Amino acid sequence: MHTTRIGCGAGFAGDRIEPAEDLLRRGALADLVLECLGERTVALAQRHKLNDPTHGYEKRLPARFKRLLPLAMANGVRVITNMGAANPLAAGHVTRDLLASLGLGGRVAVVTGDDVLADLDLDTVAWETGRPLRDHGEIVSANAYLGADALLPALDADVVITGRVADPSLFLAPLAHRLGWDLSDVPRAAAGTLVGHLLECAGQLTGGYFADPGWQDVPDLANLGFPYADVASDGTAVLSKLPGTGGLLSKATVREQLLYEITDPAAYLTPDVTLDVRNVRIADDMRISGAHGTPRPDTLKVSVGYRAGSKVEAEISYVGPNAVRRGALAAEVVSTRLAGVPLRAEVLGGENDCRLRVAAISHDHAVLERVGDEVESLYTNGPAGGGGVRLHITEVIGIVSALVPRSTVRPAVTFLEAPDAAT
Repeated sequence: MHTTRIGCGAGFAGDRIEPAEDLLRRGALADLVLECLGERTVALAQRHKLNDPTHGYEKRLPARFKRLLPLAMANGVRVITNMGAANPLAAGHVTRDLLASLGLGGRVAVVTGDDVLADLDLDTVAWETGRPLRDHGEIVSANAYLGADALLPALDADVVITGRVADPSLFLAPLAHRLGWDLSDVPRAAAGTLVGHLLECAGQLTGGYFADPGWQDVPDLANLGFPYADVASDGTAVLSKLPGTGGLLSKATVREQLLYEITDPAAYLTPDVTLDVRNVRIADDMRISGAHGTPRPDTLKVSVGYRAGSKVEAEISYVGPNAVRRGALAAEVVSTRLAGVPLRAEVLGGENDCRLRVAAISHDHAVLERVGDEVESLYTNGPAGGGGVRLHITEVIGIVSALVPRSTVRPAVTFLEAPDAAT
C-alpha cells in the first residue's frame, strides 16, 4: 500500500523554528506544512496591509524561510504555508527573491482568491453578534476559508504560499496529491482532514500546551519535537515524532488535540468535508483510524475584519508592603475620575509586587488619551510608591465570522520562478 510522510513545522505564527529544521534534516518527509495563520494574525496582517500595501504577509516569513528552504530544497521536501496572510502575492515575490539570493532556484506557487471583500453582502448576519455585517462599522477585510481543491493546482511547485485556508486543508491537499485521492471521495477527505486537524498545531500534539507538572508530565519539554504522520492510501495514518526529541506523543495528547476547536465532534465543518470524529480510534502504536464524514457544505466560512476603534493599555507598578491594597486604591481612583468611560481596571501580581492595568476601547482618540493621562497622573496624584508607567494605543481590527456561497470565492494560482544558480 502506498504511503506518504507529512510533517508540521509550525502551529502558529510565533512557533519555534528549530523543530522544523530537525524534521527537514532527519524526517525523510515528502511535505512540510507551516500553519501560521489564526484569526488574530489575519487581523494584524490586514492592519499592516492597510498601512502599507506591500506588506500584510507574516513578518517572520523571510527569517523562517532563510533557515528552512535550503534544507527543504536539499532534501526534496515540498513546503506549504499560509504565511501569505493578507498579501500572499507579496509573500510569493519575497520568497522567490530569497530563493534566488540563496542560489537555490525553484518554483513558488501563490494561491489567492480568499479575499472576497469586493463581493461581500453586508446584509449577511455575523455568527458572533447576530447582526448584519454593515452594523459593525467600516469593513476592511473579508477572507474566506479556502479548501484543498484551491491548493491542488499549485502543488507542482517547491513552495506553496496561501492566505486564508482552513488549517486541515493545508494537509489534505498534499495528501490527496501524493496518494491520488479524489477530494469528492468522502472517506478519504475525512481521513485526510483528521490527519491535518491532528498535525496542524505542531507541538500541541507532542506535549506542548499539555504539560502540567505532577499531573501531566512531559519529558524534556525544552527540546520539544514536532509531529509527522505516515499516511497510507486507505487513509489510515501513524503519528510519530523524531527519535531523541523531547515531548510526549500519547493517546492523551492525541485525544486532547482531536477535540481542539471542533465545537461539534459529530459535525466539524470544513471546506472539504463535514468531519465526524466520534468513532476515531488511537492504537498503541499511534495508528489513527475511524474518521467519518458527510459531503462538504455548500457555503464557506469567511473571516470579516472591521474597524473597531482603538485600544489603550496603561499600567503602573506598586511594590513593597501593602502593594496590592495601594494598587486597588489606584484602580478605584482612576475609575472614579473616569466615570462614564467604559474601561477595565485590574491589579495583577502578588502581595508585595503588583501592577495596575487599565484598558479601554473607543473610536474617540481623546478618550483614550484621557485614560492614559489619568494613569500617568497617579505618580503624584495617587497612592504612594507608584512607578514604571507604560502607555500604548493601537488600532483594533475586530473580527466576526459569516458564511458565503462557494460561488463567491474564485481561487487562482500564480507561479513564480526563481532562477537557478547556474543561470
